[in-house]
Amino acid sequence: MSERLLIRIHPDGQLTWLNQDASGRALSAANAGAPAPTTIARARGIVVLVPAEAVVLFEADAVTQRRAQLVKAMPFALEDQLASPVEDLHFALAGRGSADRILVGVVARATLRGWIDALTQLGIRADAMVPESLALPVRDNATTLLIEPERALLRWGASRALACDTAALGQWLDIAAPPAADVHDFRQAPRLALPLATTSYRERLADPLAFLANHLDADPALNLLQGEFAPVHRHMPVQKLWRRAAALSAAALLLAFAYAGTDYMRLAREADRLATAQRDALRTSAPELADIAGDPRSLMQSSLARMRGDSAGSGLLALLGRIGPVLAGTTRVQLRGLEYRNATLELGLLAPDVSALDLLREQLANLGGLKVEVTQANSGEKGVDGRLRVSGGKP
Repeated sequence: MSERLLIRIHPDGQLTWLNQDASGRALSAANAGAPAPTTIARARGIVVLVPAEAVVLFEADAVTQRRAQLVKAMPFALEDQLASPVEDLHFALAGRGSADRILVGVVARATLRGWIDALTQLGIRADAMVPESLALPVRDNATTLLIEPERALLRWGASRALACDTAALGQWLDIAAPPAADVHDFRQAPRLALPLATTSYRERLADPLAFLANHLDADPALNLLQGEFAPVHRHMPVQKLWRRAAALSAAALLLAFAYAGTDYMRLAREADRLATAQRDALRTSAPELADIAGDPRSLMQSSLARMRGDSAGSGLLALLGRIGPVLAGTTRVQLRGLEYRNATLELGLLAPDVSALDLLREQLANLGGLKVEVTQANSGEKGVDGRLRVSGGKP
């Protein structure tokens, strides 16, 4: 059984593949075409290298350490740098990165779905899809250049990579101006005259897939199969899965009954203790309400409302209750602070541009019964420092 089956999809849709052992060493030379079903079944993991020109790499600011929020925010953070609508694109985030930067791969959803469907027809379910450029070794202040008869790949940073026709390589090097390169030439032809310095030039090499396999991490930093494209487990037979699921379900059911019984008694005692504590707190804070029948929490809330002078639909809490969902629903504008006086709420905000600030103003104004106006909009290095004034309720 091989540790990893590595498959490379070429831009014309053709496949090459090889097996690797646990240390990443290729067990054979690259093979053309699709692997046999027995080869697929015996692999512990399947990693597919996809054409680098179909995947755009970015290093983006990690605006939050919460991955779920970062996944939602990334399309909007990068949309100004992309030619296609974000709805047509799939965004994959690296599983690891620095504290403030993260590697992001962007690919057309239709392209990714096409790769998955084509492999499925061949009986292949990939565990990971990785841009082939990420299989090139990367070193500080150096470029790795792989040259094949028809295509060339180069990488000179975590997210700085390029794929082009070999015939146009010189022109692209002039444009990109990468640092000095380690060249790995897999053509059976004389070395190319390149418009950049070379630290080494290895020519007439064989098997580019073996070269990529030797430099691909055991756990690739970026897997395009995320979210709705996440892989389905393929190793365990379905019947064994069902047997294990049934056994686990039965054990879980027994534990649930036992836990429910003990937890019911514990919660009943806790409820009695809390009810006594609430009644004692009410007696201490509002003695006049101590002998009134009813829920202590409701009695206390009514007393607090009377002391504040609040009524339904007015005051700061009611106003925040109305505008809160709008503020929580936007990822482009950050709330920096708020101030409430004389039935007027001042919001301090940080927006990427004036249009985003004005869009938020319109959304709040559309709630009805509110007057919303922009009182400040100062542009700075981090965006627009703005203030909104919201009024429409009684103090």
